[in-house]
Amino acid sequence: MSKLGTLGARLHHGEIGYDFIKNRRIWYGISVLITITAIVGLAVRGLHMGIEFQGGAVFTTPKNMSVSVATAERYAEDASGHDAIVQKLGDGSMRIQVAGIDTGASDRIKDTLAQDLEVDAEQINAELVGPSWGEQIANKAWQGLGIFMVLMVIYLAIAFEWRMAVAAFIALIHDITITVGIYALVGFEVTPGTVIGLLTILGYSLYDTVVVFDSLKEQTKDITKQTRWTYSEVANRSINSTLVRSVNTTVVALLPVAGLLFIGGGVLGAGMLNDISLSLFVGLAAGAYSSIFIATPLVADLKEREPAMKTLKKRVLAKRAHGAARDESQGAPAAADDAYDDEENAPAAVGSRNQSASRDRGRGRSSGRRR
Repeated sequence: MSKLGTLGARLHHGEIGYDFIKNRRIWYGISVLITITAIVGLAVRGLHMGIEFQGGAVFTTPKNMSVSVATAERYAEDASGHDAIVQKLGDGSMRIQVAGIDTGASDRIKDTLAQDLEVDAEQINAELVGPSWGEQIANKAWQGLGIFMVLMVIYLAIAFEWRMAVAAFIALIHDITITVGIYALVGFEVTPGTVIGLLTILGYSLYDTVVVFDSLKEQTKDITKQTRWTYSEVANRSINSTLVRSVNTTVVALLPVAGLLFIGGGVLGAGMLNDISLSLFVGLAAGAYSSIFIATPLVADLKEREPAMKTLKKRVLAKRAHGAARDESQGAPAAADDAYDDEENAPAAVGSRNQSASRDRGRGRSSGRRR
């Protein structure tokens, strides 16, 4: 832990660091490949919408059923003539979903399932879900997403600048696309819990991005008044100074979500936890990635196109070239040029002056009269 703290302090003070901005084309390429894969998976496989969005019936069997999930799924499909989704719950009961059926068909399917599963029909609980309810949930989710995006862009444009707002917007779209695409590839069912998870990750993703943007805004204040760093270099220092904080925050958030996904959904068999935990897990990881590798490099690209930043870059490079040429001609070490830069931008030193050597004359001798 002490080594991690030392590493974080050195990153924060700029003693060490990784050049994220220089390798931004690599990160852009990785993000494009992942996004294309997610879009292809979404187009080919599509989202497996839950019964809340399609309408149908949900049958819950008694506890400690000895029938396997595959067998129960086959019984449900034979009885209904529709595709069925079967989940085994932690208490041994089964949750069987059949979409696109009405009340009359529900009663018939319930009786047939009771015979096939060898249980009393009264022990099977049947619930009907109308598609209008799921449609209302979906519409409200889209409205909430749209309002959030608009308010987010307005806030970032006011608190920071419009370039940061655009970069944050692109990063959020990146996170949502990847999360939805992985949902399609994995084949998990989309439920209202999934929608809640998607809306939740927007806040986490924006939080990581704003942390880096706040550091960048502070470090680029009056950046054109110096000639040591370009905007991209300062942006890279901002990423490195907040890197450990972003990683720690993401890991702490991912641990309980991983418990829900792998232990709650996988080991304990609580299948309904998969709906929200998968979207949270993927979204949190994608949000941390986009805040470091996508949002800030995009801001640097946009800012470097400004005339003032172009002029600053030329001045910085010209000064470095002049310093390198001077070192070669005079044989001075590179550290001397760094010291020169520090003195140029540092305030005048204030302190006591050296005393004249004459004032020390006579000190240490006896002041007595001649003998």
